[in-house]
Amino acid sequence: MQFGSIYLKLIFINAGVFLIVNLFELFLFLFSLEGKMPFTLSEYLAVPADLQILLYRPWTVVTYMFLHYDFLHILFNMLWLFWFGRIFLEYLEPKKILSVYLLGGISGALLYIASFNLLPAFEGYVAGSYALGASASVYAIVIAISAFVPEYSIGLLFIGRVKLKYIALFVVVLDILSIAKGNAGGHIAHLGGALFGFLFAIRLKKGKDITKGFSATIDYLFTIFKAKPKMKVSSSNFKSSQKPGSGASYAKTASDLEYNKRKVAEQAEIDRILDKISKYGYESLSKEEKNTLFNQRK
Repeated sequence: MQFGSIYLKLIFINAGVFLIVNLFELFLFLFSLEGKMPFTLSEYLAVPADLQILLYRPWTVVTYMFLHYDFLHILFNMLWLFWFGRIFLEYLEPKKILSVYLLGGISGALLYIASFNLLPAFEGYVAGSYALGASASVYAIVIAISAFVPEYSIGLLFIGRVKLKYIALFVVVLDILSIAKGNAGGHIAHLGGALFGFLFAIRLKKGKDITKGFSATIDYLFTIFKAKPKMKVSSSNFKSSQKPGSGASYAKTASDLEYNKRKVAEQAEIDRILDKISKYGYESLSKEEKNTLFNQRK
């Protein structure tokens, strides 16, 4: 959790929420408290289709994307997040995957709520309908990286190598066809996340990051809640024999200038490589460029 990549942190958070919710429900069962509470913890965190309930639980448009029904539900969502999160970070910076996860989940919730309140097919189902799961968020990441590098291929068991664009097309079409077969709210939320992921990738390839403002807000919030390092200030009568601009001071200044110059050159090279990827794809990189990108990522 402390040293892993951002997608691993998201997996840990999802697993932690799953464990807490299930232990809480086990507690209610053991002490015969089930049914004696006005609502369950899952209902308190899942996003409702009913606008009146949503008005009193606005946080659910975020919490629902960390909540899961059972073990298989969280297992497959986290596997997809792990597989496609790794590919995502080969091309894009970590803060983008967090923004896509959160905004994709919110988009899925909004499409789900809008569909259940506006479409005649769901009339009468709104009051008791809740959505939960990271699927919309994960779909946003899957579709985003598939649209960003559509020619990237991965090996599938019994099938062989398949390009990401075909995987993305398959899961989207499958969800569309499954809406009328059951769990309509879940499939609609998936499509909301997928739509955001697609828009993110298309706009990013044109040089426009639609998550920029959201990422800046997240950075600001992290800065507020991040513990500030304690600094100890002390005075001393010690006087340096070095004159300003000479000896050790000059050597340190020269070293700093060289370091800054080197970092600027490295960043310029990374920017050039990323620009090349956005225009021509990852496979257009030379071996040296791939090594540079890999070392920078580490």
